[in-house]
Amino acid sequence: MRDFPPEGSPEGRTFRPMNLSELCQAVDLAFDYRGDVTLELTSGETVEGYLFNRDAAADPPILRVFPQGESGVRLIHYSDIAAIVLSGEDPASGKSWEAWVRKKETERKADAARVEAEARARGHL
Repeated sequence: MRDFPPEGSPEGRTFRPMNLSELCQAVDLAFDYRGDVTLELTSGETVEGYLFNRDAAADPPILRVFPQGESGVRLIHYSDIAAIVLSGEDPASGKSWEAWVRKKETERKADAARVEAEARARGHL
């Protein structure tokens, strides 16, 4: 099921699992995804929101979603899922730890320069 490039974002992918094993893999991928997902249910209903918890070992297996436009949590049984779409934007796509570290180092240096300038203006340096 995970046939996309490791560095690429799975954003926009649709998974239509053919069996429980594929469904568990798709749910795990959706759980790890940082954007919203759209669940197409066997009833024809769609639920869009953030998948924040799942339990494949439960009897029956379940997942929990914060649905868009609703307050509270929605519990959905795996058996009710026909497809999973990684529909929301992945806010971390294309960003790396190294880029974050460079950004924070630049911000730290700018703050240090600002504090030094303020100290000089007050005559402390």
